[in-house]
Amino acid sequence: MKKFGVEWSQTASKDLEDIIEYVSQDSIDTAIKIFRKIKSKCKALSQLPHRGRVVPELKAHGILGYRELIISPWRIIYRVSGPKVYVLAVIDSRRNIEDILLERFL
Repeated sequence: MKKFGVEWSQTASKDLEDIIEYVSQDSIDTAIKIFRKIKSKCKALSQLPHRGRVVPELKAHGILGYRELIISPWRIIYRVSGPKVYVLAVIDSRRNIEDILLERFL
């Protein structure tokens, strides 16, 4: 089976850092669990990069190149390009996702 490289953008890394920093204010243990879960799910994209769904808010605008994994309440936005998976954002789904995505990706 072909393996894909998984690379994190600076924006996605900052998103994850902000999430972990926020959660750790209440519980370091919970923050560590969330960090590990998100990193693990993203690492698994090296095996099955197309398993996430196309991002519905972008699909509505005819943009089909971005996929997402859901780790409630977060959405991990990524794209597959050649032999690489690029993790582009980790967004809290309770925020206005469409505005964030259109601002970042258009």
